[in-house]
Amino acid sequence: MSDHVEVPTRMLVHALVGEDGTVDAGELYDVAGVLGMSDQQVRLCVKRLVAEGRFAQEGRGRKAVLRATAETMRDLVPDADFLDYAFQQDAGLAPWDGVWHLAAFAVPEAARGARDALREKLLYLGGSLVQGGLYVSANAWEPYVEDEARRLGVHDALTLMTSTDLRRGETSDPVELARGLWPVQEIAARYERLGAVARPRWERLAGPGEIGSAELLTMAVELAAELTRAMEPDPLLPPELLPQPWPGTEARGLVARCWTVLHERDRGTMPSLFRLHDEIARRAGTSAASSGPKKENAAP
Repeated sequence: MSDHVEVPTRMLVHALVGEDGTVDAGELYDVAGVLGMSDQQVRLCVKRLVAEGRFAQEGRGRKAVLRATAETMRDLVPDADFLDYAFQQDAGLAPWDGVWHLAAFAVPEAARGARDALREKLLYLGGSLVQGGLYVSANAWEPYVEDEARRLGVHDALTLMTSTDLRRGETSDPVELARGLWPVQEIAARYERLGAVARPRWERLAGPGEIGSAELLTMAVELAAELTRAMEPDPLLPPELLPQPWPGTEARGLVARCWTVLHERDRGTMPSLFRLHDEIARRAGTSAASSGPKKENAAP
C-alpha cells in the first residue's frame, strides 16, 4: 500500500486497548509485524510501559495480556472533545461568534514548573502567544484553561477575558489576524498528508476484496497515527478564519468514511478507541443532516 505511515510503538499499544482495558499480546505482535516492527522493538516498548506503571503484564510473550492502569485509561482518549468539535465544524454546526478568548498569567519564578506547564497547556489547547504572558484562542477554552490552572495551583494568577476588537498593530481583520497568529499553511499541509494517507486505504476498504483482522487493525492504527499528527498542532480555527476549501474538512471526511467501513467489517476486533471515533463522526454527520445551518457555537 502506498504512503507508508510511521507508527510509534507506544501509540500502537495504546491504540489496541480494548473496552476492558486490555491488549492481547498476540494481536499486538501481529499488527506490529504488518507495520514493520520487530518483536524485540515491541518487547522493549512493553517493558518500558510496565516499568512506567502504565500497564500491568499477565503472562509472557504472545500469550500475555497487557492491562492498562486507571490513569492510562483516562489518558487514552484525551482529545475526544476536540475531535467531536472538529467534526461539528466540518458539518457547519459550530459557526464562529466573532469572539476572541484571551488568557494571561503572571506566575512567579518560584513556581516555574507550574508556569511552564500552564504555558504548554495553552499552546496544546490551540492558543497563540500575542505577547509576553498573553495568549489568544478563537474558541471558548475557559473551562479547560481554568481546570489546568487549578490543577497546577496557580488559578489566582490567571486572568481571562474576551474581545470582539482584537488588533495587532494595524491588523484587525480576523482572517489576517489568524494567518499571523497561527501557522495556517503548515497545518493545511499536514491535512493534505492525512488525505494522501486516507485515500488509498479508503479505496482498499471500499473494494470487494476480503480483508483480514490484522490488516483492518493496521489500517485503523495508521489512520489514527496520521490523524494525530495532523490534529495535535491544529488550533481548530473556525472555518470563517480559514482559507476555503480547507483540506482538513476533506481529510477528516475521508477518515470518517474509513472508520465507517472499518466498523461495518469489524468482527469484534476493533479496539474501543476506533469505535469511539466512528461514533463521533456518525453523530456529527447525523446532526448535520437533521439540523438547519444555524447552531450555537459549541467550542471544546
